[in-house]
Amino acid sequence: MPTRFRSFLLFSFSVLILVGCSTTQKIEALKPEADDASPLLYDNATSYINIPVKIKLKDIENQTNKTLTGLIYEDNNINDDDLEMKIWKLAPITLENLNGKIKTVLPLKAYVKYRIGTNKLGIDLYNTKEFNFNGNVTLLSDIHLTNWKLSTNTEFKSLDWNESPSVTVFGKAVPITYLINPTIALFKTKIEKSIDAAIAKSMDFKPNVLDALEKICTPFQMNESYESWLRIVPQELYTTDAKLQKESIAFEMGLKCLMETLIGQQPQSQFDRNKIILKPVLKMPEHVTANIVAVSTYEQASKIMTKNFAGQEFGTGSKKITVQNVSIWHKDNKMIIALDVLGSINGKIYLSGFPQYNDATKEVYFDDLNYVLDTKSRLLKTANWLAQGYVLKKIQQSCRYSIQPNLDEGKSSMQKYLKNYAPMPGVFVNGTLKDIQFQRMQLTNKAIIAFIKVDGDVSVSVDGY
Repeated sequence: MPTRFRSFLLFSFSVLILVGCSTTQKIEALKPEADDASPLLYDNATSYINIPVKIKLKDIENQTNKTLTGLIYEDNNINDDDLEMKIWKLAPITLENLNGKIKTVLPLKAYVKYRIGTNKLGIDLYNTKEFNFNGNVTLLSDIHLTNWKLSTNTEFKSLDWNESPSVTVFGKAVPITYLINPTIALFKTKIEKSIDAAIAKSMDFKPNVLDALEKICTPFQMNESYESWLRIVPQELYTTDAKLQKESIAFEMGLKCLMETLIGQQPQSQFDRNKIILKPVLKMPEHVTANIVAVSTYEQASKIMTKNFAGQEFGTGSKKITVQNVSIWHKDNKMIIALDVLGSINGKIYLSGFPQYNDATKEVYFDDLNYVLDTKSRLLKTANWLAQGYVLKKIQQSCRYSIQPNLDEGKSSMQKYLKNYAPMPGVFVNGTLKDIQFQRMQLTNKAIIAFIKVDGDVSVSVDGY
């Protein structure tokens, strides 16, 4: 083989090797290490939770009967009016709604010692007789809610005897009740106060309400995988005045509170029963505003974005790459997007940008997306075509993902606690969630946290006593 031709082949082969090496180059940019940014406490907004309370008259009746027992009136002085009298509660009292007032019927038993005669010259000329008979006292009570207690203002209405024994006075039969009834003025006030005191004592509902609130304010887990918790921090408690509704006493309470979403271990409760003050108001807010969190782990987001790049090529002419895998993480309040690429360039390229949210599409995208500085400098030396703006814009279009599934999951997590959820016996939480409004995003070392405001209706009913 002539020397000149042999030299030409060697030269041609060398050119082919160089050309081949220039079309598929390896890029080894420095990896931006992730930051540790995992705050536990997030922003919150004031919320209102309605707590309609219904206490059945039957429950009040039972409690009052336990309180009011035995002797309720006693007069042992016969010398002032020729009468001695003792009155006992004979049977359980009954309560019912009568035109918006509590009608109380008190069965009673009376013992009466009555004397007829005179004392002349130190000689007793008395004829004394004793009687036992029974009847019913009827009372009407207005109700009020004051300082955690249901109070009543009771008025004596009537006393009806079931029998009317008589005595003979100057040859005439005189019903003994005719003599006793004028003395009712002496003890009716005592009976009224007894009823009021018994109802007040039995209706101190503060411990029950505070026990229910303590349960409601105990943080509960919304999502086990993301370790997300909802904590209610009470600020003020409001109440309307009590009203009779059918056979129950009803009033509304409203809890002004903060609803916080936290990530990590179960947070401590912020409930302090000693600081809860009951404030009277005319009307309660009808709606509740709750904050929930939609958590997108970087692993989730990376998988979604990898699918976005499937089947796409980026570049011009014969200089093209395909993205095989996407990984994202947090650094310096930005997102780092690592792309594993094959083609005219092999290796990893790193992008950084600020996550933004498109409310119309429910998508997270990245604003000001650019190559990490070390990556860009290496591209300018080895693949300037890849560093050009229009290629980057094409890549940027695939660097997005929808958080709609996360929003749905967050709402679903809240909703299951609004369907007759019973944190304790006799206490039920119900409600509906309506509009979802995106608030902001925050980056942690594990996930992108999207903060969502949800409007709706939440009520906590305390049924029975």
